[in-house]
Amino acid sequence: MTVSEIHVTEGGGQGEALLDVRDLKTHFLTRAGVARAVDGVSFSVTRGKVMGLVGESGSGKSVTGFSILGLVDPPGRIMSGSIRFLGEELVGANPRRLRELRGSRIAMIFQDPLMTLNPVLRIDTQMLEAITSHDPSVSRKEALNRCRDALGQVGIPAPEARLKCYPHEFSGGMRQRVAIAIALLNRPDLIIADEPTTALDVTIQAQILHEAQKLCRETGTGMIWISHDLAVIAGLADEVSVMYAGRIVEQGAVDAVLDNPRHPYTQGLIGSIPSRNRRGVPLQQIPGMTPSLLHLPEGCAFRERCDRATETCLAQPEMHEDAGRMVRCFFPGGIPSVSLSCSAAEGASA
Repeated sequence: MTVSEIHVTEGGGQGEALLDVRDLKTHFLTRAGVARAVDGVSFSVTRGKVMGLVGESGSGKSVTGFSILGLVDPPGRIMSGSIRFLGEELVGANPRRLRELRGSRIAMIFQDPLMTLNPVLRIDTQMLEAITSHDPSVSRKEALNRCRDALGQVGIPAPEARLKCYPHEFSGGMRQRVAIAIALLNRPDLIIADEPTTALDVTIQAQILHEAQKLCRETGTGMIWISHDLAVIAGLADEVSVMYAGRIVEQGAVDAVLDNPRHPYTQGLIGSIPSRNRRGVPLQQIPGMTPSLLHLPEGCAFRERCDRATETCLAQPEMHEDAGRMVRCFFPGGIPSVSLSCSAAEGASA
């Protein structure tokens, strides 16, 4: 399946602003220097919509999610910026207030399910606690019914019997499904999903994606889906933000960005998809490695891996509108043909 063949399913909701992140900077102050894991990131999520956050490992995707929930541990620190959830500022908020929001209004699905599950407690105990800690008025019977239904939603067979199991009695993929079910329990306003389907087989992955779309469409839940899988993002998200070295380099509607990428990094990611290559043609790759956040190159962080870099790229490009999306590049889509034709004319006159 090619990117152009994948289309996004429209989500529901009234387009109400749910989360607004502006110029967020989260740095890690280490002995070796300052690692700018998130460096001036801005985006918004509306009700009933899914925003995909994509990029290579180490680009700052997960740290962005942790920052929203206030889960950045030392030596990490939110240096500046604003995170507004339904108009409420979360940067600098009271830790007690953040605990009230986590799991009830804002839920996170971690890449590693063992970050969610306690290995010495039964599944029903953990799921019941997730409900009653935020709403003590719920009866045990009603809470157990919600737990059973949530497990069934994510494709766990015999959910009532599985509630009495311990995490070690599940496979890795089944544990991930339990973690996803826990995130869905309290019908949160916002879900941050950090590559939650990586450990799942294709069939279950499709079921989870369907449930995620259904949840957003029917309840108005907003979602940030963090992934490196462009096919998943293309089929699930309404908007996409592409991150590289702590910054968003391209941002816009998922169809516009994936069908007609303008930033060379986005073009490289899409060009690396095997299904886009003709049979017998070598797979395209982005040259080089992701730079260390402790030693970023001067100017554009992608400059040393980019085939269109010039001396202009020694300066830091700003986000600007291009072809219906925001892009951080001096030469979106390629070096302007005017420059190339001028060079050709100069060569001919010489």
